[in-house]
Amino acid sequence: MSRGILARLRLSSLRLRLVVVFALVALTAAVAASGIAYWLNREAVLTRTQDGALNDFRQEMQNRVATLPLRPGQEDLRRTAEQMASGSADYQVLLLGERDEGKPIVGASDPDDFTLADVPVSLRQAVDTRRPVTDANPYPYHLFWQRTERGGTPYLVGGTRIDGGGPAGYMFKSLAAEKADLNSLAWSLGIATALAVAGSVLLAQVAATTVLRPVHRLGEAARQLGEGKLDTRLRVTGEDELADLSRTFNGAAESLQKKVADMSAREESSRRFVADMSHELRTPLTALTAVTEVLEDEQDALDPMIAPAVALVVSETRRLNDLVENLMEVTRFDAGTARLVLDDVDIADQITACVDARAWLDAVELDAERGIVVPLDPRRLDVILANLIGNALKHGGSPVRVSVRTEDGELVIAVRDHGPGIPEEVLPHVFDRFYKASASRPRSDGSGLGLSIAMENALIHGGSITASNSVGEDGEVDGAVFVLRLPLDASGITSEVKTRSGRGEVEEA
Repeated sequence: MSRGILARLRLSSLRLRLVVVFALVALTAAVAASGIAYWLNREAVLTRTQDGALNDFRQEMQNRVATLPLRPGQEDLRRTAEQMASGSADYQVLLLGERDEGKPIVGASDPDDFTLADVPVSLRQAVDTRRPVTDANPYPYHLFWQRTERGGTPYLVGGTRIDGGGPAGYMFKSLAAEKADLNSLAWSLGIATALAVAGSVLLAQVAATTVLRPVHRLGEAARQLGEGKLDTRLRVTGEDELADLSRTFNGAAESLQKKVADMSAREESSRRFVADMSHELRTPLTALTAVTEVLEDEQDALDPMIAPAVALVVSETRRLNDLVENLMEVTRFDAGTARLVLDDVDIADQITACVDARAWLDAVELDAERGIVVPLDPRRLDVILANLIGNALKHGGSPVRVSVRTEDGELVIAVRDHGPGIPEEVLPHVFDRFYKASASRPRSDGSGLGLSIAMENALIHGGSITASNSVGEDGEVDGAVFVLRLPLDASGITSEVKTRSGRGEVEEA
């Protein structure tokens, strides 16, 4: 389950990107909204508490301190401070007066909780500063306040002085309750932010599923189309961009199906034409072959002026016969009617028989152990060997070396000549039909189908053929090497083996 989720949310997936974008947008919006809400509430809470305490302190200063004598005693200051602190505003009070000039006295509501040391120096200086009275400033002394901290607890400190002379008063109010309320608000906003992000992730999943489901269907349809199911179509619903994309896909699939059908029809027509032409040529070729055999037998008795013409007719008739046979073989591959007839083949004996039947014994060296028996189609293996060895003798020259070995569950047959090798630009095309090498090699009198047929026969066995050049010790090219690889285990050959041009069926003998 978790592996499937990780697969769907891989780093490069559109789903993950949608989730991340939704989460980032939600996080940004939630953090911004929470920050603004916290700041507004913080200012509102602190301002309300601060204004209430300062207004109450100002009123108490006017009602109580202003009634004290110009130089009150310490007991008067203490008693007045206690009366001021006993109100509902819940703050401590410190009154600062003078017994004599330059001899200050202090009266505090709770000397253990609030002393003159708790009043910031800057606040005391602001309170003691007398300002000139003008139309814009009718009072020489004002109420000042400042927020401070003691032991991690925030406090509000305010102070003012009685106009016309008299004691200065300071109040000291704890803001711990407000801090606790603001902390609770911060936690609430944090939880709300987390819930908003979680909700956005869920919403992103739903949105991604809604958006990506048509995309997934489109990808699946494209995969089926690539596998050859040209009748694949998408169901179109709605009028959005994805619906337009589905319509475009259906149109492209329909056009592709029509073009493939037309091409298949033309290809089938071409195959039929080649097959019919090859079949129709076989009857007159049979008669021509019989006549040329008779002429060949009587060639020594013919007029010397006629003998070369007869030899040319015999040669070209045989070549035409080989071409027709090759075309018939190619047609069977293209039509998918080529069949394997498997039998246990001794590879060394098979190669020897192939070489002997074509009178190549003197030009071919065989390096093969006796006893390597592999289930193959003897006729098709003979076609492969004849084409590879014949090609090496014709273009590379003798001696041609044929070596046989087994490795990694495969039969490997290498055919090497000692000619000029194959030009690099020719190597990719040596197995193409009707392809003949450039001037680097003599032009062949063959049809250009031999190596192509050899490759088709290898593929139908589940094997392959590769071509390369052999490099000598001096670094120069020392001939071409064709390597045939066939599976040792016939059970590995499926009931249908793909060839380059079609399908070849396997039929076990």
